[in-house]
Amino acid sequence: MKNFLELAQARQSDRAFEPGRTIENEVLERILEAGRLAPSACNGQPWHFTVVTDSELLVQMGKATASLGMNKFVKDASALVLITHESTNITSKLGCGIKDKDFPMMDLGIASAYITLAAEDEGIGSCILGWFDEKKIKQLTSIPEKKRLMLIIALGYAAKPKRKKVRKEWGKVVSFNKY
Repeated sequence: MKNFLELAQARQSDRAFEPGRTIENEVLERILEAGRLAPSACNGQPWHFTVVTDSELLVQMGKATASLGMNKFVKDASALVLITHESTNITSKLGCGIKDKDFPMMDLGIASAYITLAAEDEGIGSCILGWFDEKKIKQLTSIPEKKRLMLIIALGYAAKPKRKKVRKEWGKVVSFNKY
């Protein structure tokens, strides 16, 4: 088990997975539990996680996420976590209006981070996707038409070694007391 900074350093967007290799249900459950436990504004928990593991459905999902050369690797994922925006509680809704901030979208991002870090801790690669055919995927997975599918997280065993993580210099993204 890695400490948190080691997880943050190791986690990357994996875009190549070992095809046909499944993730054990117990591992998936631990990864999803991390997402379920993620913090959210006013404890609104505005998410639903739909997990796709069926091999035939994964192939169809791969087609629905790949276009214009994007996301060709999804067809080899072991699992996909579809993150649907759900209604939040009244306190979070009021806060959104008063503070002019989209707390549920922030919450979905936090839950996604928890899921991908938990995956890394389990030795599972991940990639967060925003490019996909929402209508087709909703049809394939019976997500109600009125719901918004915001993100998909592809999970699988990485087929390529880790890359060197490149980030902006500390002083360009961090300051104390003043911008």
